[in-house]
Amino acid sequence: MQQINLFIELTRLKKPIGYMLLFWPCAWGLTLVYDFSNNLNIYFFYLFLFFLGSVLMRSAGCIVNDILDRKFDKKVYRTKNRPIASGKISVTKALFYSVLLCLLAFFVLLNFNIFTIVIALASMPLAFTYPLMKRFTYWPQLFLGVTFNYGLILGWTSINPEISLTPVIFYLGAIFWTLGYDTIYGFQDIKDDEIIGLKSTSIKFKNNPYIFLFLCYLTFTIILFLIGFLMELNNLYFLFLIIISFQMFYLQLKKLVIKSSSNCLKIFKSNNFLGLLVYLNLLIGKL
Repeated sequence: MQQINLFIELTRLKKPIGYMLLFWPCAWGLTLVYDFSNNLNIYFFYLFLFFLGSVLMRSAGCIVNDILDRKFDKKVYRTKNRPIASGKISVTKALFYSVLLCLLAFFVLLNFNIFTIVIALASMPLAFTYPLMKRFTYWPQLFLGVTFNYGLILGWTSINPEISLTPVIFYLGAIFWTLGYDTIYGFQDIKDDEIIGLKSTSIKFKNNPYIFLFLCYLTFTIILFLIGFLMELNNLYFLFLIIISFQMFYLQLKKLVIKSSSNCLKIFKSNNFLGLLVYLNLLIGKL
């Protein structure tokens, strides 16, 4: 039981926000391209596969992140008790867990078409090099956005095995969404990160954070409107975007207190609800 508990702690399975933020873009891409006049069994089956894949890959990513960051995690108050940093789990055992999770994720991936399998495998270097970026650039959140929203492309190609302009535009918008919410998340560790020499957009824009976050969310909002026009979604979609905008600009940015770690974490977690809102809006727009 102790090993099971350590595994759950290592993979953050009790913290669903991580794998949900990985899952929502997959669901967006799949929903945007799917023809709902066809059999819905395929849609729900693929939705389940993307959810399962998100849990497995996020868990593997957490392990790799903790292995690479173990020396830094020891120096950060929020992360010093993580299993690898605290020595409760060895690096060798953690690597075994990560390989096993990736293997399971690969079996999930085999259910999709060849094109989706190939481009998914091509994204693997992104998934496992992200933790290194905060050592070299103030833009690790940008790399996270490129990685975490890649599932939007996969969701599209799982039904339509070619990449068109629409999913690429949506993908770019989702990257700005991630830039926003992960910058908010980074404010929790900003003092420790500066001391140990790590970089982030939270540090880069610490003097004008609200302007940067506003521009990120504004870009995402504009692209959501653009996607509605490109896909000729119904009027309810555009009406519902008002609620999504309210969630981002008022319930997140207006309520954000960057000097409060608990507030930053709360605002960050609210993006799971935002992901759900965008998903429901895409369903509504295609009715």
